[in-house]
Amino acid sequence: MPPTPPLSTGAPPAAADANEAIRQFVRARRGRSWTAEDRAEYARLLEIWTSAVDRSAAGVG
Repeated sequence: MPPTPPLSTGAPPAAADANEAIRQFVRARRGRSWTAEDRAEYARLLEIWTSAVDRSAAGVG
């Protein structure tokens, strides 16, 4: 399975970028049981998305 590309470019990712990373991650694992590593990566991506949404709602990003 190819690794999920990191979202870190020095600037906080936009919510749309984080959302797309989540979509790609889930699509790549369709029809399979998720490993503990998959679940951990999904949780990491959700944290990035949540942070981006929070910044957007606050008018920061």
